[in-house]
Amino acid sequence: MAFTLPALPYAPDALAPTISAETLAVHHGKHHATYVKKLNELVKGTEFATMALDELITKAPTGKIFNNAAQHWNHSFYWRSMSPTGGGKPTGALAASMTASFGSVAEGIKQLTAAATNHFGSGWTWLVTDKRGALSVMETADAGLPQTSKKIPLLTIDVWEHAYYIDRRNDRAAYVKGFLANLVNWQFAADNLAMATAK
Repeated sequence: MAFTLPALPYAPDALAPTISAETLAVHHGKHHATYVKKLNELVKGTEFATMALDELITKAPTGKIFNNAAQHWNHSFYWRSMSPTGGGKPTGALAASMTASFGSVAEGIKQLTAAATNHFGSGWTWLVTDKRGALSVMETADAGLPQTSKKIPLLTIDVWEHAYYIDRRNDRAAYVKGFLANLVNWQFAADNLAMATAK
């Protein structure tokens, strides 16, 4: 089966001014689209050609197929980690889990901010859980993702430069601050937590 580029779950200009329509056009329409194109080329005629993406990212060995599959998965998850009506603070079960795991919601956000801002090189910062509902902040390099470490992702912040360079140049801290203040989709994270702990 062919992998396809998912449509953005909002209009291209819906995240402005935090993330511009130009950034989304390049990030989604070029970077993510290229990962999908390369993945389809790489899996053709292999055992991975009929696998669903969730299976492929756990079974492909380290290398080109894994990198492109993981980047397809990561970006698809990243788009949903943001919302035009995002930001603010989590509520309900997610807020309770953050308080139990970090000591407070504010401390959880502080740890996310620090990890995303200070991550060395390209990669991703994640809010993750285990099946018991214990939350933690996790960093992965390049195309890495939490599933290979038996963690369940709740939301992610892309810290590759192409996520913010058009808008912020090299000021990753401003991008991370804007992401968490204005865009982070706590409802998406809460829904993921509910699914993770219900299994």
